[in-house]
Amino acid sequence: MRWIRVLLLAAAFAVAAVAWEQSAAKCATPDAPPTVASVVDRQVSGIEKQILDVAEAMPEDKYDFSPERLNIPGAEYKGVRTFALELKHVAASNDALWGNVAGDKVPDNLRGGNGPEEIKSKADIVKLLKESFALGHRAAASLTAENMLQPPAGGKSTRLHLVTFGVAHAFDHYGQMVEYLRMNGIVPPASRGN
Repeated sequence: MRWIRVLLLAAAFAVAAVAWEQSAAKCATPDAPPTVASVVDRQVSGIEKQILDVAEAMPEDKYDFSPERLNIPGAEYKGVRTFALELKHVAASNDALWGNVAGDKVPDNLRGGNGPEEIKSKADIVKLLKESFALGHRAAASLTAENMLQPPAGGKSTRLHLVTFGVAHAFDHYGQMVEYLRMNGIVPPASRGN
């Protein structure tokens, strides 16, 4: 009797293993080879997460923070952007750089580098950022091996440069915003232990 149980159990495991393997083979699809668009889109996604994480981490009552108000002797912070202006600047720059690649007209209220003056609340700034990164994904998706080294209509820089420069520019300001968080006693999300 014991042998029969062992034999039936082994047979059940074998059938389950074969069924699982067949199911996995049906569901598995080979990874699509990377494209210019997919590689650049991954870069846009990476900075999007970092920027949105710091935007959410800073309390709304600190969005007007600038290191200028710390009055550090010998420091040259006069006139630097507030945390909110840093975020709006990233969104405005994203729209200006990525809008050209995606074929969108840059809205007039984004010119000047600091974004729309009327947008002030944390929720509205985060919404503006999300919209600008959605544009970044559209711009990245438009890149092909054929068009990436061509400027968009009326431009001088290549499409690839505009999209990757948008990523690099956002990372530059991300670094500044990380310092703003730390100056307010907030550990940046990327530095927190899991």
